[in-house]
Amino acid sequence: MDQAEWKLLKEIADLEKTPQGAYNIRRNGQLDSRSNTANIEITTKTEPGKSGIDIHIKPGTKHESVHIPVIISQTGLSEMVYNDFFIGEDCDVDIVAGCGIHNTGCETSQHDGLHTFYIGKNSKVRYVERHYGEGPGTGKRIMNPQTVVYLEEGASLNMESTQIRGVDSTKRETKIVAGKGAEVVITEKLLTHGQQTAESDMEIILDGEDASGRVISRSVAQDDSQQVFYPKMTGNAKCFGHVQCDSIIMGQARISSIPAIVANHVDAQLIHEAAIGRIAGDQILKLMTLGLTEQEAEEKILDGFLQ
Repeated sequence: MDQAEWKLLKEIADLEKTPQGAYNIRRNGQLDSRSNTANIEITTKTEPGKSGIDIHIKPGTKHESVHIPVIISQTGLSEMVYNDFFIGEDCDVDIVAGCGIHNTGCETSQHDGLHTFYIGKNSKVRYVERHYGEGPGTGKRIMNPQTVVYLEEGASLNMESTQIRGVDSTKRETKIVAGKGAEVVITEKLLTHGQQTAESDMEIILDGEDASGRVISRSVAQDDSQQVFYPKMTGNAKCFGHVQCDSIIMGQARISSIPAIVANHVDAQLIHEAAIGRIAGDQILKLMTLGLTEQEAEEKILDGFLQ
């Protein structure tokens, strides 16, 4: 890989060298490198018309990680990838995914991916997904991730999804079904600028007794960019769910936040909150009195908001 491709890996997976443990690096539509462990096996899909991988994690696997980044440095490349995760019972693992596009040409480069997770009883999964785009070319950088998760009894998922700059268009679709006593925590961070557009369609279904779900969405829309959020929490049993969407709007940007809660059981306790606003002037002035320029103060506030 060249320097630009290693930079992509750093941005999306915090990798400066080949990772420890199990990994699968996809580069320009092809397998670049792969490693398995005694407990984690990654295999290439054999179904006709389906490009992607299957990841099998043995029951009882603890404190191991899987890295599956995708990088694209070829202008005009468009791909659809299907990745399936089969996580056994009583696991405790980290999964790091994401896509980076470096486009130097005038054609559109696009990555669409469907990640489906089957998380076994009492297993804990931390899933980190980052999307990033760059490059001097005029061609667009498009990413459309889909995530589907099924949690068995007592399982938990902590998902962090981040997209900060560089992606011209994205449609993010997430569906999670939580069984009895399962727990879901989703943190979404998004920044758009220029003419970029972003849509996030998220559905959390609390299907089992004592399931719980929490969605925390924070976004910043700058310049003429547009964002639309559709977070939906459905309670089909005794459960607890909370949806919180906070956005900062700047310039001529537009943001729509349309949260929904649906209770199909008398003991479903669901809450939603949504707020959109601009940066308060007194916050900028306070930082400027400490020696920062107006632009530096603004960037400091945005960095803190998106942490």
